[in-house]
Amino acid sequence: MGKRMRTRGDRWGTAVVVGGGHAGLVTARVLADHFREVVILERDAVDEDTGTHPHAPQGYHAHAVLAKGSQVLEALFPGLRAEMEEQGAPVFDYGERIDFLLPAGLAPRCRTGVRVQSFTRDELERRLRRRVMALPGVRLVPSARCEALVTGRPGSVGSVTYRVVGADAAAGAAAEAAGECVELAADLVVDASGRAGGLDRRLADLGVPVPDKRVVKAKITYTSMSFDRPEKNPPDFDIAYQMMFAPRVSRGGVILAVENNRWMCSLFGFGDEAPPTDDDGYLGFARSLGNPHLAGQLEQRERPEDVHRYVNVNNQWNLFHQSKNWPERLLAVGDSVCVFNPVYGQGLTVAAMEAELLQGMLTELRVKGRGLDGLSRRYQGRVARLLVAPWTLSSNSDLMWNRDGQPLPARIAHWYNKHLFAVSARDPRVWTRFVGVVNMVASPAALFHPSVVRKVVAQALSRRGAPRRTPG
Repeated sequence: MGKRMRTRGDRWGTAVVVGGGHAGLVTARVLADHFREVVILERDAVDEDTGTHPHAPQGYHAHAVLAKGSQVLEALFPGLRAEMEEQGAPVFDYGERIDFLLPAGLAPRCRTGVRVQSFTRDELERRLRRRVMALPGVRLVPSARCEALVTGRPGSVGSVTYRVVGADAAAGAAAEAAGECVELAADLVVDASGRAGGLDRRLADLGVPVPDKRVVKAKITYTSMSFDRPEKNPPDFDIAYQMMFAPRVSRGGVILAVENNRWMCSLFGFGDEAPPTDDDGYLGFARSLGNPHLAGQLEQRERPEDVHRYVNVNNQWNLFHQSKNWPERLLAVGDSVCVFNPVYGQGLTVAAMEAELLQGMLTELRVKGRGLDGLSRRYQGRVARLLVAPWTLSSNSDLMWNRDGQPLPARIAHWYNKHLFAVSARDPRVWTRFVGVVNMVASPAALFHPSVVRKVVAQALSRRGAPRRTPG
């Protein structure tokens, strides 16, 4: 009886975002529309000019925001694409400006209608952070380590505790900046702290059992560098790519034209085929690839550049949606929920789609004058449904690197993809469908349209009837 009914359109009080990387920033942008105050707790010492920071996953490696992710980011941050383009980040049609080497040959160079933009994670995150920090009611607390989730009432998170650590703590005198534990009340807490952000531990401290994770080990090593892009004689591509494909194509790589007239190059190899970090070895690995354009651009460097290596690329899905007592007023997003092998370029886009999903659900609650109770479980369930397609794509492909334990669905998908790539290399229409699916602007069902299935089956039958080569 004494509970106040919400007025339609009311904004809630305080939202806390644990983690100020890409996922945290896009989530904070959404929350700023629905809460009077948004506090971002970021464990690294960041400010509005910070791009890459220590806990940003693969910060020095090639990144891609798929076409779907670009659409969502542009809706949340109008003018972002043009802003990045002014800094030299090219915008182009995926089929016209990408030299894509499939396992069966070069993909057609044709117009697909799928527009993408290439840039570094460093520049993207800097631009997003500046935009978010300029929003009314948004506050960033850098060097803030989240210690615990605190229940406000049984089964519901009501606050978080954190402490400022490192140089920021030593420099300040206030409790918040002196390493003391601070409790911050919240109407909603969103965990965007990432793979190693400690959400499992915080849930365990609350007495919430954490469901088992799904883990698919990729065993792929990335080695990357960025270098100047010569202004003279520019190539006819903005991205050159060699795709890996188990078990035959165990080396791959990508080079992207990015902002400030630079190239970003990442080389990758399975198992013992790790790309070297020394300059000569790096170039030698690039020369071993079937796509000559990566080595061709590396050979034009005027000076050696720093090389960065990344080895922890396992796919990992925390099945929070299966928790029977998931706390109210707590959401998990980004790598806190699911980590993808970065070769597929899905992580940034999925985080943006999760923010878009949250925007729709919060808007619906406000329009109907409802409260936040019940949101958490429904949101994690919808996130799980959103993850099914990208997880299936990445995990099925990576499972095929393991000689043992290849499940039947993964083997069937691998067989289909093998022949799909052969068809795509010579059929622009099938390639265009593939581009739409990979960029998450088309349903995976597009690759199982009867017209595509007929071509894939015909390809498979033609290979089956082809004469086998005699060894020697």
